[in-house]
Amino acid sequence: MTLIFTDPFIDLYPNPVRDFAPPPSSLDVPSLVLSPAAGSLDSDPAPSAPSESPTDICRSTQVRAPPSHLTDYHCYFALFTLHEPHTYREASTNPLWQQAMTDELDALHKTHTWDMTTLPPGKSAVGCKWVYKIKTRADGSVERYKAHLVARGFTQEYGINYEETFAPVARLISVRSLLAVAIIRHWLLFQMDVKNAFLNGDLLEEVYIQPPPDYPNSQNQVCRFRHALYGLKQAPRAWFAKFSSVVAQQGFTPSSYDSALFICHTSTGITLILLYVDDMIITGDDIAGIRDLPKFLSQHFEMKDRDTLSYFLGLEVTSSFDGYYLSQAKYSFDLLFKAGFTDSKTVSTPLELNVKLNPTDVLRILRYIKGTLFHGLHFSAQSSLELHAYADADWAGDPPDRRSTTGYYFLLGSSLISWRSKKQSVVARSSTEVEYRALADATSELLWLRWLLTDMGAPQTTSTPIHCDNRSAIHIAHNDVFHERTKHIEIDCHFIRHHLQQSALHLLSVSSEDQLADVFTKFYPPRRLCDLVSKLKMASSSPPCV
Repeated sequence: MTLIFTDPFIDLYPNPVRDFAPPPSSLDVPSLVLSPAAGSLDSDPAPSAPSESPTDICRSTQVRAPPSHLTDYHCYFALFTLHEPHTYREASTNPLWQQAMTDELDALHKTHTWDMTTLPPGKSAVGCKWVYKIKTRADGSVERYKAHLVARGFTQEYGINYEETFAPVARLISVRSLLAVAIIRHWLLFQMDVKNAFLNGDLLEEVYIQPPPDYPNSQNQVCRFRHALYGLKQAPRAWFAKFSSVVAQQGFTPSSYDSALFICHTSTGITLILLYVDDMIITGDDIAGIRDLPKFLSQHFEMKDRDTLSYFLGLEVTSSFDGYYLSQAKYSFDLLFKAGFTDSKTVSTPLELNVKLNPTDVLRILRYIKGTLFHGLHFSAQSSLELHAYADADWAGDPPDRRSTTGYYFLLGSSLISWRSKKQSVVARSSTEVEYRALADATSELLWLRWLLTDMGAPQTTSTPIHCDNRSAIHIAHNDVFHERTKHIEIDCHFIRHHLQQSALHLLSVSSEDQLADVFTKFYPPRRLCDLVSKLKMASSSPPCV
């Protein structure tokens, strides 16, 4: 299907393809020496001299180089930020966006997304609009121009043209856990994505939509959906149901602990798929299963070619000599660019010590991010698969309401896969109480991670240690003792004690100096902060080549 673009305006962006090249050096800049005939750019032309006695105008012969900051990677990246149109009229003047819209309409017809019909009496048609997005790679270069026809789902009415809408997506903790397991077990890591994923979902409700602009033969007609479309409230649920039913034919079953994780056990090994909307990670030790999976998926969906995992949900996955680095340099820089902090000075800590905070102090975090732009988590291939944790709490650390902060993190071997820093919902009367609440939260996360890792092929055969620096909290967990200061946390006490008896975990006392979870609950000076962060296996990776 080809749209007839009738907009008479000229191309507003005649050269939108901008491949990234190394930043220009002073040697690449053409000389700005002006000839005598050229005149000055910022002054009136010199009066013409009599032809019989020409006068030479003195000009500097110095080659003017651009400022040094223009060779900076971040500045160069910002200068080449691409434009995404906001309206159909704007996009229709650009051949690249025209082709993207044509490809989208071809996909709609290929999947038979709708039938043209007249609107029945008593029914209403949902509006639609075009949404444009430039998909980039981890280094910022253009991968492709995407145009999606999106339904104005906010006009739908519950019970009339939609009902259930929930669809699961992979949790980032699951992503990091799967990457850690695959790297330690030396499994291959691949990524694939489905083109126009939502168009594959089967729609059960009766929904009508107005035709897109300039759609041929659409006068007095509407489109009745056969399949889902981006923007419909039930579209994500319909797509996930379709994908689940298709991979089930190949023997995949969803995990009970993350519904977006699909597992296939065969006599030759295990194959895992982790799905986030239309992007997926494929890994495992079943070489034949991984080889045949893309061919099977291509029989049901239009797929992009399988590729080695390098960029997933804003995570840049970079291989090193002994493992992989996970970083978010591009995502972080985009955040700085939108906030106007690309030229700001860096700081060594996210927040200052011993100062009264105000809302604008959050901007200091952006300056800290700029200074740690290329820092990432290191996942070692020589690590073990044993899970262990640290849990801590800062008693009454928030001056306005004196509520405490819970902090914990989990390591799979030496790979950081889960962490949390959250203010507790109640005011505690003792440090033991807040530490115990932190232990209860960490225990809940521990149980879920143990079950998830079992599904990923990394079962925890021994109890998982949780390091705690409060001896009173450890004593309460091991002894059936209650008194007035602890009876209001009795549920947490029974919860932790039960799983201690089941050997799912055991508690280890650790000194406050060695309590690494402190970084999630308190502010520290630069030296101490750097020490704690390095123990979390966070280090600087190489910046991308542009």
